[in-house]
Amino acid sequence: MKLETLMERRVLGRKVQGIAAALLPYDARGAIAVEEFQRHLLATHRAGLINAVNMDTGYVNYLSDAEQHEVLRWTRAALGDGVPFVAGAYIEGRDGDVVALYRRQMDLIVKFGGIPILFQTARLHGKSDRDKIAAYRAACRGYSDVLGFELGRMFAPNGEIFSEATLRGLMEIPELKGIKHSSLDRLTELERLALRDAVRPGLRIYTGNDLGIDMIEYGSDYLLGLATFAPEKFAERDRLWETGDPAYYALADALQYLGNVAFREPVPAYKHSAATFLHVLRRISCSEPHAKNPRRPPWEPEILRDCARRLGYEL
Repeated sequence: MKLETLMERRVLGRKVQGIAAALLPYDARGAIAVEEFQRHLLATHRAGLINAVNMDTGYVNYLSDAEQHEVLRWTRAALGDGVPFVAGAYIEGRDGDVVALYRRQMDLIVKFGGIPILFQTARLHGKSDRDKIAAYRAACRGYSDVLGFELGRMFAPNGEIFSEATLRGLMEIPELKGIKHSSLDRLTELERLALRDAVRPGLRIYTGNDLGIDMIEYGSDYLLGLATFAPEKFAERDRLWETGDPAYYALADALQYLGNVAFREPVPAYKHSAATFLHVLRRISCSEPHAKNPRRPPWEPEILRDCARRLGYEL
């Protein structure tokens, strides 16, 4: 995409929809810190963002079916009736028909009042565009609100960046109200936005680019793991953009600095960075990640304190 076209895409004064992929905190014994998780969900909601649970940030790839069910139950109990949230429908490693597996997960999410987002599955890798579209169309049929997901392989091996033909077909599924794009490549995302404008202007493209959070300036909304680090700062940034306040730029730069630190290689270790950051802010009592997740070095708290200070937090 030409630079001139990119610059023309900037949408000043736009109201942005922000979704934070919630960290699932653990205690020093390796158990889920349920009350801290629920407090964080409530704080995120009160800040003005939508919560997304059972996502990559919530270690969905490490959770059992029973644990995913409990996360849904804890989420609804924390937020109360009627508060919307998004939840991952993750089927990797499970036997059975792909569509039936998705719909089983989606039924459970909807039962708790959530909006399903369909994690990709490696079982569709190598399938034709037509087969992929047909699987998603069958999975989504009859639900009122579903989100799709493009996930780069740097995040998880089941991820896939769709072809344009597949994406065009997905955009035409009426139940699909938005697609999260996580390639960490802003030019690819700009192409998604242009395709959306041509095929279905009302569809939301949610940026998952934690290394380019300014994609909201070009028409993306967002569903970010980075937003769980500092949901109130993201909500403030969004308000500043909507109102045209120049203070937007300094806050956006400070948030991007945090994103560049937290999402360095190996990318999946960002979840340990998230736990460390929230521990530095005294919002959770332990900085331990899930036992199977990659870890950050011992000096991580110090660099994240610098990030926190740049954001205006008093430590």
